[in-house]
Amino acid sequence: MSGAALGLEIVFVFFLALLILHRYGDFKKQHRLVIVATLLAWYLCFLIVFILPLDVSTTIYNRCKQAANSSPSENNSITGSYSAVVPDRGKHPCFKPWSYIPDGIMPIFWRVVYWTSQFLTWILLPFMQSYARSGGFSITGKIKTALIENAIYYGTYLLIFGAFLIYVAVNPNLHLEWNQLQTIGIAAANTWGLFLLVLLLGYGLVEIPRSHWNGAKRGYLLMKTYFKAAKLMTEKADAEENLEDIMEEVRKVNESIKYNHPLRKCVDTILKKCPTEYQEKMGRNMDDYEDFDEKHNTYPSEKSLVKLHKQVIYSVQRHRRTQVQWRILLEQAFYLEDVAKNETSATRQFVHTFQPQEPENRFIQYFYSPTVEWYWECLLRPWFYRILAVVLAIFSVIVVWSECTFFSTKPVLSLFAVFIQLAEKTYNYIYIEIACFLSIFFLSICVYSTVFRIRVFNYYYLASHHQTDAYSLLFSGMLFCRLTPPLCLNFLGLTHMDSTISHQNTQPTAYTSIMGSMKVLSFIADGFYIYYPMLVVILCIATYFSLGTRCLNLLGFQQFMGDNDMTSDLVDEGKELIRREKRKRQRQEEGENRRREWKERYGNNREDSTRNRNIHTDPKESNYGETNTNRPVSKYTRSNNRTERDRIELLQDAEPLDFNAETFTDDPLECESGRYQSGGRYLSMSRSQIFDDV
Repeated sequence: MSGAALGLEIVFVFFLALLILHRYGDFKKQHRLVIVATLLAWYLCFLIVFILPLDVSTTIYNRCKQAANSSPSENNSITGSYSAVVPDRGKHPCFKPWSYIPDGIMPIFWRVVYWTSQFLTWILLPFMQSYARSGGFSITGKIKTALIENAIYYGTYLLIFGAFLIYVAVNPNLHLEWNQLQTIGIAAANTWGLFLLVLLLGYGLVEIPRSHWNGAKRGYLLMKTYFKAAKLMTEKADAEENLEDIMEEVRKVNESIKYNHPLRKCVDTILKKCPTEYQEKMGRNMDDYEDFDEKHNTYPSEKSLVKLHKQVIYSVQRHRRTQVQWRILLEQAFYLEDVAKNETSATRQFVHTFQPQEPENRFIQYFYSPTVEWYWECLLRPWFYRILAVVLAIFSVIVVWSECTFFSTKPVLSLFAVFIQLAEKTYNYIYIEIACFLSIFFLSICVYSTVFRIRVFNYYYLASHHQTDAYSLLFSGMLFCRLTPPLCLNFLGLTHMDSTISHQNTQPTAYTSIMGSMKVLSFIADGFYIYYPMLVVILCIATYFSLGTRCLNLLGFQQFMGDNDMTSDLVDEGKELIRREKRKRQRQEEGENRRREWKERYGNNREDSTRNRNIHTDPKESNYGETNTNRPVSKYTRSNNRTERDRIELLQDAEPLDFNAETFTDDPLECESGRYQSGGRYLSMSRSQIFDDV
């Protein structure tokens, strides 16, 4: 099994990152370089999280082997304060773990993974961000724009690194060497990452257990869905209006710049990014026979076309995203309303108001029957979410306590270090790896889920169902690469596996050996890395009392709060929007059902009657019809045509008319009666009154 566990995890993590990226990105429409760069960034970060427990178990085995091969005096000098956890090797001899990684592999592996991720986050991904956001029409123009936008960005990094460099140069006890310069760069990157890590961790430690606890409250989820519907409708209307304005500018540019203008290629590139319906409208109104120099008009410059191209890309992406999110939110609201109705069902079978648009798999239909669905949604799922919330809350308390006490080695107060050292006494490598994996996995979930939840206006927003733009994907890759190394160092500090923080003279892990000795910058290793994580307590308290949400509400950013008038108004508005969409879908389904019934009833009869009439037609009758063109034949023909015309009208009018929302009432009976009355008035209209409203 030597090295097999490492290979299996490398393959598994790749497919995991690919699956998550497929949920948020669009492999068909987005550029391949954006997909590859984001996938590589996510893959490397997830790989560090999954491989680090193997590094810990291998390090513990190497420590045991080193202590067993050394003399008693050397053993005491090696272990130092760590000798309290050295077991009796007569009872528990050192044996190789099942996931042991041979010497020399892990340092090379960590060096490649770490420096590749740092190159991505500090150099390549920021450049690709600006390149993807640029509205240039050529590769050279996009590269020029990206370099200009990142000049200040890179200058800030050089300023921070220069400050650390000056500190080391001024300090007479330190001498600049290549390894020390490398450590300064790592310390600067990890300091920035740890600063952001604590902010995200303090939010996730409280919000994740609370969100699962609230997930068991059906009324809370339904109200929050109504609130989201009201906000999303506002955003959707704003996106549609913005798209209309941008398309109007594109139309003007398209009409002014003709086929033989030098900038016509730029206009054609912009038109390709527009939606199909707008392209068809603009294509009909083109007069390519006119030369651009026949009329002395003012034409837009290339710089203005670049700006317009950038606006078109952003507005189209935003419009498409809001449309998809609105459909998904409607399905979620309808399902939550169905759950609320089925909770009082006596038959204990889950009944859907609307059938799913896509047919479900037969395997799922067989095992996930309406009865099973009712028991899961109405009985088991709330209790499952409550139990899961309690377990996550216990993990959060352990993390907060360990963050405040991990620097204490005598006595050991960090619970993570206690669990690892207890397992190390018996050399239970399976338990060590499981405990390490669960610990770092929970920390990663708290941090990464916050990255997926936060939204910086409309510039950074990770939207599921393939609706995330290239800029947000690349930005998430940058955040992951910056947060993962300090997250792993923080985890090693919590478990006392980092000798720099725990001040133990023991063999370090391969990961900490790559990071270098932080003693080069003592005020960071002994100060910032130890005391700054304690601020997570303050952030957890602020998150628990929703101080950030209240501040955003005061600033005018609408947030969901149960005890707020603005929230209540938006909930009522969203409820009315969902009710309106529900009635609209019900009318559509009723129209489709009536259309299907008319086709089944009259379509078959019409075919049978036509077939019988052709078979039993008498030649004499046909000759008589040809010679006699008087009243009987014409009367028969007119009545037959009228019957067919009535059937055609009934088929065409099977779907009811779509009225405005102001004409609806809450009583469905009144809606139905009003619809039938309007239909009756329509059928009884005279010919002179049909076109009165046109």
